[in-house]
Amino acid sequence: MAAAAADRSRDCVDPNSGFCRKTKIFQSLRPPTPLPPADEPLSLAHYATSLLRTSPTVTDLSSASFVIDAATGEVLTYAAFLRQTRSLSLALKRLYPSLSPNDVAFILCPASVHTPVLYFALMTLGVAVSPSNPLSSESELAHQIQLTKPKIAFATSQTAPKLPSPLHFPTILIDSPQFLSLLTESTIPPAAEPSALGPSQSDTAAILYSSGTTGKVKGVRLSHRNMIALTSGFYHNRHQHDPAQPDPHPVALMTVPLFHVFGFFMLVKAIAIGETLVLMQRFDFEGMLRAVEKYRVTYMPVSPPLIVAMVKLDLTNKYDLSSLSVLGCGGAPLGKDVAEKFKEKFPNVDIIQGYGLTESGGGGTRMMDAEEMKNYGSAGRISENLEAKVVDPETGEALGPGQRGELWLRGPVIMKGYIGNDQATAETLDAEGWLKTGDLGYINSQGYLYIVDRLKELIKYKAYQVPPAELEALLQSNPKIADAAVIPYPDDDAGQIPMAFIVRKPGSHLTEAE
Repeated sequence: MAAAAADRSRDCVDPNSGFCRKTKIFQSLRPPTPLPPADEPLSLAHYATSLLRTSPTVTDLSSASFVIDAATGEVLTYAAFLRQTRSLSLALKRLYPSLSPNDVAFILCPASVHTPVLYFALMTLGVAVSPSNPLSSESELAHQIQLTKPKIAFATSQTAPKLPSPLHFPTILIDSPQFLSLLTESTIPPAAEPSALGPSQSDTAAILYSSGTTGKVKGVRLSHRNMIALTSGFYHNRHQHDPAQPDPHPVALMTVPLFHVFGFFMLVKAIAIGETLVLMQRFDFEGMLRAVEKYRVTYMPVSPPLIVAMVKLDLTNKYDLSSLSVLGCGGAPLGKDVAEKFKEKFPNVDIIQGYGLTESGGGGTRMMDAEEMKNYGSAGRISENLEAKVVDPETGEALGPGQRGELWLRGPVIMKGYIGNDQATAETLDAEGWLKTGDLGYINSQGYLYIVDRLKELIKYKAYQVPPAELEALLQSNPKIADAAVIPYPDDDAGQIPMAFIVRKPGSHLTEAE
């Protein structure tokens, strides 16, 4: 009977949009990717490194570069990464035997070749990593520590003074001789080896910080299972169905920080696939261009303003960017006009647009092939193992293709909840496991998602709801404008009117009328 019900469910799904008229749910049009049994003890670290050992991308772990520090030129090979991760996990278990699965390690470190080793050593032990922005204020850090209640912290000699005092847990400086000695620990008896299987997949792997779908900064609890599901999708599709796979060896430039969900997942994905990562300790536009030229970067994650800058700024002509083949674009809708101008300037570079949240581990929708990439302005199709609903925010009714509403997502990548904030969790996750994203959008008849704007950012002009993103895209189409931001401004007659902040392109003479 279960099989018959599943067949009936599939019968109702439109093969073009993925929409089921009976359930009013959009199903993923991607084939599902394999996941380990949910009750099998397994850490994200073990899962990703097991994929690395079978990945066709890397044939020799001892010579393949894993991480390159763009600021110092320091290189960490995959063999050294695996060796140091094992050594550090063993040393931490010896020094702090009480560390247990679901304990939290607070991390306040700029990106370096040591950061991935630290993340994976902790996750091997089942300890949840909770990285924060090193530029956070002391009050922000105090709030995050209060939420996560860590058992240990890792910082640098520069960032440690920002931690609140007194601390009731040990702090290790990763730029200290003590820490560096832990990377070469070799005197641990075999009995001290962490379990080869690792923690439960339902245990927390990472706590990443987000403003949530609304309100103050929250700690998003992502389980090992969440990130394993996301990694599986990218790994299997990369090796089975990715015409944009770079050749020669893929090299990704980390323009996003490792404490951000996009950066965190990029790190995990790179290890699973065997890519080379080039780290930037601090982002600057020209530094990015220099790194692309020097390290022959093939892929970069970007936001729409960065694409606008690449189109409009002449700096790009000073550097050899011919190695670039793919940009992964997310964070906000990319206007069709900007995308077309980028393609004119960089005809050999594809833009893969996607959509995700910290609450979904960064997963949600994405583009997969050249045909899908032609849908400018779209965030792609629903990712494998996921399903979506578009819900009328006023009535709660689930809507069909082409109708605008709040996007809801459900699947194995969806967070466990917000740590220390049950109310926010209940407001964001419903009883059936749906994540209410707070984003306004629609899915068209071909299954492509279009994000219009954040629900809370809509400008209420008289009886109309005006999405700021649409006005920003219109302003950015002007060649004299480098960037634009639109906000609501109080108005007695209309309620709110759009107010725009404009950044002129250097040397332009933009007038108010233009």
